[in-house]
Amino acid sequence: MQHITRRGFAWLAGLSFYNEAALAQLSNIGKLPPGAVKINANENPLGPCREAAEQIARAVREGGRYFFEEAAEFERVQAESEGLSTAQVRVFAGSSDPLHRSVLAYCSVGRPLVVADPGYEAAARAAQFVNAEAVSVPLRADYAHDVREMVKAAPKAGMFYICNPNNPTGTITPRADLEWLMANKPAGSVVVVDEAYLHFCEEPSAVDFVKKGQDAVVLRTFSKLFGMAGLRAGAALGRPDLLGRIASFGMGPLPAAGVIGAHASLKAKGVVEERRKLVRDIREDLFTWMKAKGYEFVPSVSNKFMVDVRRPGGEVVRAMAAKGVYIGRVWPSWPTQVRVSIGTAQEMEIFKRVFAEVMG
Repeated sequence: MQHITRRGFAWLAGLSFYNEAALAQLSNIGKLPPGAVKINANENPLGPCREAAEQIARAVREGGRYFFEEAAEFERVQAESEGLSTAQVRVFAGSSDPLHRSVLAYCSVGRPLVVADPGYEAAARAAQFVNAEAVSVPLRADYAHDVREMVKAAPKAGMFYICNPNNPTGTITPRADLEWLMANKPAGSVVVVDEAYLHFCEEPSAVDFVKKGQDAVVLRTFSKLFGMAGLRAGAALGRPDLLGRIASFGMGPLPAAGVIGAHASLKAKGVVEERRKLVRDIREDLFTWMKAKGYEFVPSVSNKFMVDVRRPGGEVVRAMAAKGVYIGRVWPSWPTQVRVSIGTAQEMEIFKRVFAEVMG
């Protein structure tokens, strides 16, 4: 495997694939006009829950400290919530960080990264910087990852990336497919399951692969359901040796507000269930309206979905923005489909009106 020194990693860290602001460029639409509806980046407009917000305020007041002990507490609470040991958990500033590190650790020249198309692009961007091939495999007709074709496409793969539910489609890859992939992947490869959006549905987690000591790393973030996108908190779950390879690229103090908000969120009662129901109710109301209007979309279990606008998607994105509604973006392989995030009930009512106007 291609070796990257710590000095080399510091160089990589300054490059665009690793810089968090650069990562957000595809969804960075700048300062919005008053009254605009922003449903383009899969954010949760609710923000942190009450318990987290109270603890984050404390972190701000005491922000001159490093809060190392709070990072350890976050790790402990995350491990306890998953039924894991602390040796099986590493905490990070979001989940993009460990995703990029995983690519650096497990992929190289001759050891490709395998991803779905359309899918979250960050992993493939990271692969460029270690000269690893990124092999894209189209989603199946049911919008699940085509794990059999993924294995066939790269017999010497270093890493398989499964975002579940998928970004941008919000669709699930069934448990049986994940089990098949774990049983049939090339020897020495690692399966990274990104569960950034798992809390929006009731599908089982892949964390039991970790409990069984398999070649799997599971990623979690507090950016989505927990409403902490700007505060940066996440975790990687896996065998200690797998996590060690990820951590070897360096680790500094984590942002105190994110760390403290994350473990306060985990300790809060009913947050996942309440927010899951709220998003589901808004999403299903929207889907009912879209079906009645004859609009074609990908059924989602997440806080975003893809809608077919039947013309170049960018045209609709720009037309919506001109009317104050900022929706997501277009993937090259699906040029007439646009991603839309689920906002508040009020925001989605505005979306309905403006989308109907733009669609004519």
